[in-house]
Amino acid sequence: MIYIKPEILERVNAWLTPAFDKSTQDQIKHQIASDPKGLEESFYKDLEFGTGGMRGIMGLGTNRINKYTLGKNTQGLSNYLKQSFSNEQVKVAIAYDCRHNSQTFGKVVADVFSANGIQVYLFEDLRATPELSFALKHQGCHCGIVLTASHNPPEYNGYKVYWQDGGQLVPPQDGEIITEINRLDYSEIKFDANSDLIQYIGKDVDNVFIDNSVKNGSFNTSKEARENLNIVFTSLHGTSITAVPETLKRAGYTNVNIVEEQREPNGDFPTVVSPNPEEPEALKMAMALAEKVDGDIVIGTDPDCDRLGVVVRNLENELVILNGNQTMILMTDFLLKQWKNGNKINGNQFVASTIVSTPMMSVLAKAYHTECKIGLTGFKWIAKMIKDFPQLDFIGGGEESFGFMVGDFVRDKDAVTSTLLACEIAAQAKANDKTLYQALIDLYVEHGFFKERLISLTKKGIEGAQEIKQMMIDARENPLNEVNGSKVTKIEDYQLSISKDLENNSEKTIDIPKSNVLIYYTEDGSKIALRPSGTEPKIKFYISVNTKLDNVSDFAKTEQLLENRIDAILKGMKI
Repeated sequence: MIYIKPEILERVNAWLTPAFDKSTQDQIKHQIASDPKGLEESFYKDLEFGTGGMRGIMGLGTNRINKYTLGKNTQGLSNYLKQSFSNEQVKVAIAYDCRHNSQTFGKVVADVFSANGIQVYLFEDLRATPELSFALKHQGCHCGIVLTASHNPPEYNGYKVYWQDGGQLVPPQDGEIITEINRLDYSEIKFDANSDLIQYIGKDVDNVFIDNSVKNGSFNTSKEARENLNIVFTSLHGTSITAVPETLKRAGYTNVNIVEEQREPNGDFPTVVSPNPEEPEALKMAMALAEKVDGDIVIGTDPDCDRLGVVVRNLENELVILNGNQTMILMTDFLLKQWKNGNKINGNQFVASTIVSTPMMSVLAKAYHTECKIGLTGFKWIAKMIKDFPQLDFIGGGEESFGFMVGDFVRDKDAVTSTLLACEIAAQAKANDKTLYQALIDLYVEHGFFKERLISLTKKGIEGAQEIKQMMIDARENPLNEVNGSKVTKIEDYQLSISKDLENNSEKTIDIPKSNVLIYYTEDGSKIALRPSGTEPKIKFYISVNTKLDNVSDFAKTEQLLENRIDAILKGMKI
């Protein structure tokens, strides 16, 4: 006999009503008989908005991405937009990536908006996420949507919501919109499109976006230096192929080798295990091509083109992948130097980073007499900083997860402009007989050698979510006193909004929104952060250590010392 929990059955039965089409009802009936465990996974909760919007596995049910969950989101958002801008013609922009069903879902979302009397600008084909952030403002829209699951596996899709400033939703709008969505019944979704209110956009917006990317990502690099840089680029079957090659071309980079096997957009991502440039395996084909053509720099982007992985040659001329912190440091220092050389730093500028990223960002900013604002994980918080401090110039900023933003013309991480910026830095370094790797070591000598490592533990399904929850409870109830023999001096709990100074036994309030993050700081300068992912079934451990680097010749020895320190920390924490 098949047993289904009463609370699950109640949710399932709601999807067997006339509000849902016959095909949906038939599939659910089949799943009741054949896969009750899968049915429970699909219905045990509602999909939630996390760090980067709402992501989930595609399929039927309240915990899956489908026509109805997206329709309900869009209906709730439509209601909220019409209440917020009651005296205006509400306008939204919609983009989608290369994933399975993204185009179909994009049209469903457009239909629901238009059925609610909202003007829709829908991209005619797949586009990079940063272009949506740009297009939203360019078209004078109140809101924007991207259908994407970023770098998640092929079975995922998702829904990112952007506001008027081009940044993703932040409080209080996010909570108010979620309340409006939760208030709705599925029968209230208006699926019947008003085609007169759907306008397709494409090349005209592309041209303006690419021109702005070139303008914001170019920094007085000579024509000869640009032509002399040997670039290898891979889109990893994603949307960046629509923007990055043309941006590099317009900027004057003529020597660009594209990984042809990965050029074609494909939601199966057939040549990689994961389309995530954070994963070394994803860049293997590009690195092989770089060895073949003697490339100076390799760049790979994720499916929706907001993250980039950068590969450079080390001191032994071997190709090595920079982590997100290293890329961010190189880019931030370069931008600060440009602003300083242009006499544009006057105390009214800032760079930005996140609580789990390298502390070297603050050290770097201080050296240039510039503020470094630190926020929660996710570029929506950096976009909020720009919005909250209009009197300050935003120079650039990033986070450890391979994202960076150059200026504020796009209000989300932007692999298009950042790819151009990486090439500008590499081209100028090569013109001065240096590599990006050597430039990075020079920064370590000048500012201190900071070394980071990220450990992600995947915990899938209902049991996995509970296990992650329990790990965070245990960490809070049994806090560490020391890490690798070094005394813990401070603990920051962002869920409780409390920072505890253990040296003088004092507490102070953390004045940023609550988040399920716990950070330990130790006497020897180590930093250990624990954070459940907001977009994947993972718990992440971020380790940062540092020491002084006297000269370049000591680099290898000092790097090994820091690697050993991280290994010891992980062993001590039994990770």
